[in-house]
Amino acid sequence: MAEALSRSADYRVLRRLVPRPPCQAPSGRGTRTAVLLDTETTGLDQARDEIIELGMVKFDYTADGRIVGVRGTFSAFNEPSEPIPGEVAALTGITDEMVAGHKIDEAAVNAFIADAVIVIAHNSGFDRRFAERYWTIFETKAWGCSATEIDWRAHGFAGAQLAYLLHGAGYFHQAHRAVDDCHALLEILDFTLPTTGAPALALLLDTARRKTVRIWAEQSPFELKDSLKRRGYRWSDGTDGRPKSWYVDVCEAAVDDELAFLRAEIYLRDVEPRLQALTAFTRFSGRI
Repeated sequence: MAEALSRSADYRVLRRLVPRPPCQAPSGRGTRTAVLLDTETTGLDQARDEIIELGMVKFDYTADGRIVGVRGTFSAFNEPSEPIPGEVAALTGITDEMVAGHKIDEAAVNAFIADAVIVIAHNSGFDRRFAERYWTIFETKAWGCSATEIDWRAHGFAGAQLAYLLHGAGYFHQAHRAVDDCHALLEILDFTLPTTGAPALALLLDTARRKTVRIWAEQSPFELKDSLKRRGYRWSDGTDGRPKSWYVDVCEAAVDDELAFLRAEIYLRDVEPRLQALTAFTRFSGRI
């Protein structure tokens, strides 16, 4: 019945996601290794809140972004210093009893990701900062973000939320558990985009490899904040050591146009804003 429905233009069939079992990648295909990572935490404050679960899936892929096999999975709890907030327990299903006495082994984490050339998360601006706080090895890795480094709407999806993307790929799963979300992301990245004819992973890797430039619109007039927001600028409140300022990340080719916008629309004079060059090794890091 499911097959019959899926052949009809009037129906869409969602199948329960079954995690791929580990397997050896075919030899002679020039594969590389990546790790998908997800954290569950006690809150959103990357300086004070704590990780309560870490999930990772390691896989091999070819130069054209095709996933050829899962190498292994990692799933572990971590007991925080204070009880898990009720809203977090309700969202994730993780209770104080489940994490009691657990601590994530740093040596095991290091061994799992040692041979990965890139770490991918579905909100790397969030997950990378937590991961770096606990395990310094993540500071040395290239990172990609499947939520922001693919324009999902331009490729026919309703948005970048993991559930939207998974439904678009024809699956449903148990959300908000770290390793389950990693398995979901694996299938999303292996999904062939109708607009490119290639897996989503290929597009993500291409974007991650490119250098970007962060432009800081420091001391911009408060009354023009809406113009900056419409332009895609985000606010840094300065609590993490970065400037207290609006900023935007653009590709190298767009820098001159962005500077022209700031001079003509925001400052109304010639200025030289602070510029930071970013790569996959520095992007999304709390140190930048």
